[in-house]
Amino acid sequence: MSDTLSNKPVIQDWNEDLFTAEEEEESTLLPLYLRPQEPPPGGRTYGTLSWNRRSRCWVVRADPSVTEMCKRLFPGSAGSKRGEARFTGHRRAVADLCWLMLRFPLTVKLADLPLWDKAVAQARAYAVRQERAARMPAKADPPAGSFAGQLMEFQREGLAFLLQHDRCLLADEMGLGKTVQVLAAVAAQRLFPALVIPPPHLTLNWQEEALRFLRVEGRPPRVHIITGLKPYDLPEADLYIMHYLLLRGWKEVLPELPVRCVIFDEVQELRHTGTEKYSAASLLSERCEHVYGLSGTPIYNRGGEIWNVINILDFHFLGDWESFSREWCYGYGSAIVARPELLGDYLRREGLMLRRTKTDVLKELPPKRRLVQELDWNDRLYARLMAPVIPQILKWKTDTALTRQEKNLLEETISQRARQATGVAKAPFVCQFVRALLEGGEQVLLFAHHHDVMDIYREELKAFHPGFITGRETVAAKEKAVERFMGGKTDLLCISLRAAAGLNLQRATCVVFGELDWSPAVHAQAEDRAHRIGQQDSLLCYYLVSPAGSDAAMQEALGLKVSQFVGLMGDRPQTQEEAEAAASAARRHVERLAAELEQSGA
Repeated sequence: MSDTLSNKPVIQDWNEDLFTAEEEEESTLLPLYLRPQEPPPGGRTYGTLSWNRRSRCWVVRADPSVTEMCKRLFPGSAGSKRGEARFTGHRRAVADLCWLMLRFPLTVKLADLPLWDKAVAQARAYAVRQERAARMPAKADPPAGSFAGQLMEFQREGLAFLLQHDRCLLADEMGLGKTVQVLAAVAAQRLFPALVIPPPHLTLNWQEEALRFLRVEGRPPRVHIITGLKPYDLPEADLYIMHYLLLRGWKEVLPELPVRCVIFDEVQELRHTGTEKYSAASLLSERCEHVYGLSGTPIYNRGGEIWNVINILDFHFLGDWESFSREWCYGYGSAIVARPELLGDYLRREGLMLRRTKTDVLKELPPKRRLVQELDWNDRLYARLMAPVIPQILKWKTDTALTRQEKNLLEETISQRARQATGVAKAPFVCQFVRALLEGGEQVLLFAHHHDVMDIYREELKAFHPGFITGRETVAAKEKAVERFMGGKTDLLCISLRAAAGLNLQRATCVVFGELDWSPAVHAQAEDRAHRIGQQDSLLCYYLVSPAGSDAAMQEALGLKVSQFVGLMGDRPQTQEEAEAAASAARRHVERLAAELEQSGA
């Protein structure tokens, strides 16, 4: 038997099971070229249509007049051979083929007919979904019983966008709440179990956010953080979290996980192909119903990078690499997009991307926003740094011969050593967070307390040529650091928490606290180095905290709650009462350390 249907052309999908009564009700939403068509009289065909499994594309073999028409009408239609044109397997490309076949009927290879039926059904479903999306409300709210939070107006628009599109990129500028919007979408559609792929330093923050906002059948979600490169049997959970560095170890297992939704946070991590990480992400994305990418820094200028990212979210949405580089870049193989603004408009128009900047939604934002974000940390390093402090804690607890003054001095030493150990243990993760801000075009003031912590920042962030004001510099060096930052020669200025008095640094768009102080007023003074006359933007102030160490006690003293905007800090000097409260908080911290030491049996 011939491997083609030679008796009559297959123009569309004639499988009645694939076009049910329910679909007939939706047929009015279909464009004419995707509706079932009668075969043309005489049954003339112009060539054949087959599926190339290696290249994952549909191949038209026909008269040169037909294939030349394909390449002229459809930029995504590739193929260097005469009489041959190739279309990617994307739903939109299949729709283009259906339109073409109204004018030039093609014979589908018999072996590929089931694949073609399925592809046409998917193209129809996609077209219906896109049409419905255009008619849906511009704003949405998650169900009250499944989401414990309230969205701003622009976040409600973001939720509506995510509900309308099952594979898309939420590219809001950093600080506009991409996490909360995508969690609202998961809750609204009950996309459990879901899998989140964040950078390593944001793993704990995703766990905190999920527990805070999501509700599953009236309870907080079951969250499991996947650890290690070696796969293991996963417990039942509503949300799994696995950072990018683990993808390569779980590559073969991920496609078999029963997850309905995958969220790639900071999806620009996948801008380079040829790695096991990228391959694993691609296999996972292919198997999921919903794929959401989050990034405040979508890559436009380097075509190869944005093409790679979009391929993870929706394979061949931008066609294959040859056709993309030919039409969007400076010629075959070029990695530079010729008109980035046109590409951005196209992605937005086609429903693949939504991006808002702080300027777009400034009226909805308070002038100064505080976000507390929990980072990972090196608990083994913390334990090693605290080992020499243990004898001091025991002495403080048991030595009754100490005078009050001696005990106070020892108390201060213990508290400082614990704060320093905490700062050092989380410093590399703070640097990862700040690096993401800088790569996103932010101008950052990074505050810390200890010189050892500053030294880590200096080494880890040296590629950004930061300025430093730590109390160790001369007056001239301090002035030069300020001049470099305000003059745009560097976007990062590292400042000691209590060395920022009198500075005007309103060029900053973000303030980051890599370490905390006991006094709210110290933080307020540091924030207001940027939040001054001349600051036109809504200022983001990030408090980066570790899951243990001294940060827990300091958060309690400051009244900070993870991922909540807080407003207790005023723009005023520290009062005597606040100074006494800070000292009392430090004392309680040492008491807590002593209690933990006693519980551990040390």
